[in-house]
Amino acid sequence: MEQAEIFAALQRSDIDVALTYDMDIPTDLNFIGLVRLYPFALLHAGHALAQRTSVSTDELAELPMILLDLPISTDYFLSLFAAAHQPPHIVERTRDMAVMRSMVGNAFGYSIANVRPQSDMSPDGSPLVCVPISGPVRSLRMGLLTTHGADTSRTVSAFIDFARAQVRSGAVDGIGGEALP
Repeated sequence: MEQAEIFAALQRSDIDVALTYDMDIPTDLNFIGLVRLYPFALLHAGHALAQRTSVSTDELAELPMILLDLPISTDYFLSLFAAAHQPPHIVERTRDMAVMRSMVGNAFGYSIANVRPQSDMSPDGSPLVCVPISGPVRSLRMGLLTTHGADTSRTVSAFIDFARAQVRSGAVDGIGGEALP
């Protein structure tokens, strides 16, 4: 579901808990942070910046960008360029992560994400590289979203405890974030 659909499903009590980002959370919902995620540039392995330990949005702004164009996420990705005082050079927009990764892997441009792909290959087999973005960029928190008071349910409370235990055990270390207390 997209973020707005998650909010509506929780508010209608269609679902009890959701895994999502801390973006535009309505005040009638409760966010429980699990992991802090930092943005990175996704580049094809032969890109001139692929061997760097980090890149800045200033360095990325004029390069061709493949924007993962999802509601709310788009605003976050574009906001990273505020410090660069110039918008990114978007050459393509897609709502599909696999399409974005394939376009990057085939050198059509770079993209930005917060969750590392499970593989360093695009869906069509092209090699990808994740390079952290340096400078004044906002991280995101990924966590659980419930209605206020939902954690009094034994089932929801047990699920929250399970999710926290999974993060503490290192089960999500491969996504490129840091566990929250």
